[in-house]
Amino acid sequence: MLPFANDYSRGAHPKVLQALVDTNLEAQPGYGQDAYTKRAAQKIQTACQLPDASVFFISGGTQTNQVVISNLLDDDEGVVAADSGHINFHEAGSIEYTGHKVLTLPGVNGKVTAKNLQAYLTDWQADENHGQMVAPGVVYISFATEVGTLYSKQELADLAQVCHQHHLPLFMDGARLGYGLMSPANDLTLADIAKYCDVFYIGGTKVGALAGEAVVFTKHNVPKRFTTKIKRQGAMLAKGRLLGVQFDALFTDRLYFKISQHAIDLALKLKRSLKDKGYHLLVDSPTNQQFIVVNNTQLAALKQHVDFSFWENVDATHTAIRLVTSWSTTEAEVDALIALL
Repeated sequence: MLPFANDYSRGAHPKVLQALVDTNLEAQPGYGQDAYTKRAAQKIQTACQLPDASVFFISGGTQTNQVVISNLLDDDEGVVAADSGHINFHEAGSIEYTGHKVLTLPGVNGKVTAKNLQAYLTDWQADENHGQMVAPGVVYISFATEVGTLYSKQELADLAQVCHQHHLPLFMDGARLGYGLMSPANDLTLADIAKYCDVFYIGGTKVGALAGEAVVFTKHNVPKRFTTKIKRQGAMLAKGRLLGVQFDALFTDRLYFKISQHAIDLALKLKRSLKDKGYHLLVDSPTNQQFIVVNNTQLAALKQHVDFSFWENVDATHTAIRLVTSWSTTEAEVDALIALL
């Protein structure tokens, strides 16, 4: 089977795995106090051009979103997200489990726009009954979005301006951050993201690590006793060095960016071939997720040879599917997929 269902079906990049092997028998302090975690944090600060950023390592993406969002919110607040946002659909109600509501806005190509956010906040404040309503307390976005699209630098700046006018922290889910940054359609840098977002995370699970995400607080705004809260919510590893070693490897010699570029190059090769073959693209994605519409007869045949993700029913005879490349995808796999389509 050709593996195009997601970007986490394989283990870790060989250099990451080798780093774990090489350090395996070293005795190091636990809970992220080891030398590798500290060095990884310093490398991330350098990459973000923000030496005073606060960096934390958390075990996975859902845990990261839950821990960060729930600890930025007061008890009576919710998190604003696009209706297609990952936290709204694919995290098993993890935000709601902490007692907070996801407040959805209509997404524009998967994105929260400054215009829609401003309109929502204006309407909420004008409602004479807002004292009986959940208050917006955080704004959540992702880069790339759930449908593979990207925020431009101007869009992010405009969104940040609205957030800051209303004293709302802007949180970016970066599960696929590397793939977004290396897209030719992108005009943002890590430094830009650190400038405009109050907190974001650098995804490892989908970008070459066995597991783990790096959370970056950029404005001296770490929630009180945040380390304790990570532990309390089950998102901290006693062997924290497992995350530190991996991110130390990923941020050595730009490995994180190089392997992300590899995935993008292959995704765009696939996209060009899909367009040449006349496929309808559900979304014009410039990243490692490609969405196409196929007829259901072809869908059944494709299932015999390709792992892909169902996305949505288009009509009675057509289905949209998602094809995903990753750091581990080979050109031979892409060529084989193209030949099948």
